[in-house]
Amino acid sequence: MQDFYTLRKDVETISERVEEIRGGAGLKLLEKNLAELEEASGDSSLWDDRVKAQQTLQALTDVKEKIKLLNDFKAQVEDAETIVNLTEEMDSIDTSLLEEAAGIIKELRKALDRFELTQLLSGPYDKEGAVISITAGAGGTDAQDWADMLLRMYVRWGEKQKFKTKVVEKSMGEEAGIKSATIEVEGRYAYGYLSGEKGTHRIVRQSPFNAKGLRQTSFSGVEVMPLLPEEAVVDIPEEDLEYSFSRAGGKGGQNVNKVESAVRITHIPTGVTVRCTEQRSQLANKIKGLSRLKAKLLVIAEEQRASEIKQIKGDIVKAEWGQQIRNYVFHPYKLVKDVRTGYETSDIASVMDGELDPFIKGYLKYKYSTSMSTVEEQS
Repeated sequence: MQDFYTLRKDVETISERVEEIRGGAGLKLLEKNLAELEEASGDSSLWDDRVKAQQTLQALTDVKEKIKLLNDFKAQVEDAETIVNLTEEMDSIDTSLLEEAAGIIKELRKALDRFELTQLLSGPYDKEGAVISITAGAGGTDAQDWADMLLRMYVRWGEKQKFKTKVVEKSMGEEAGIKSATIEVEGRYAYGYLSGEKGTHRIVRQSPFNAKGLRQTSFSGVEVMPLLPEEAVVDIPEEDLEYSFSRAGGKGGQNVNKVESAVRITHIPTGVTVRCTEQRSQLANKIKGLSRLKAKLLVIAEEQRASEIKQIKGDIVKAEWGQQIRNYVFHPYKLVKDVRTGYETSDIASVMDGELDPFIKGYLKYKYSTSMSTVEEQS
């Protein structure tokens, strides 16, 4: 257990950090925005424009949540300060009170870290949930096993964030692992956090599928899209879409492997393709697949700063040598290193168990500083 003097110092430090964050967040301006949005939301003509009405209500919710969060930070640090002050006045130290204060500080520190991360997110879809697609690349059975390891890593990350995480599609490998999988992660800012995971992930290890235990390098590709509502407004001409249907594989009831319910949709101008198999009917898979295609095209358009869908070039993650964003070395030493940010750790077991926050934070800071440098060069 922490001693009293260390705890008091921690409380003082976190109190200063809370004040700094509250000051930097512009609380007075937020309260002014809240009043304006509440007035706008009460306007009788609000729903004359449905899209604008939804944007107004979403903005109102966002501002309310931010103000509540900032006030919660202050309340929690005041609770910890009260315990410290009480302890100073007591003749003997109450260990249960100190443990309570230490618990408050621990959780508050995590909450402040999350809040600071969200301030680095400004993309149009950063607040949405996420769809992660994992595909085994070069490396045969080892690559398929590696894809399965990545699948578990992202599921564990989602669980630790207390997000609703669901594997909606999985294509099994011939000997081991998976050929591909799709995960839906429902949670505030899930896409913003995970967008930097897009790219090729490379593993170096002693192959468990090689009798001689030789060192093997394998690759898997990860794509990340926002989890958008099915009614998302994206204008894609029907003639630009090509549909193909097949029988779905795996468990799922009597229709599976009997009816052509799996749907593959290709955006002809760009070659961007999505496949959806998890729904029981062809129509449901078509609707779900179209939603994912829209999300994929929107993200690519945003990345390429294209004003219209027809201007984008398509974007495929190549799971092969020279394309990796992160290396995972299991042998001859243990190291996970992000190629873009330079962040690394030797605690590979924790990373594979979903401890991705240091990598996510490092990438978001790197992305923010890069965008700021670009703005300065242009000005």
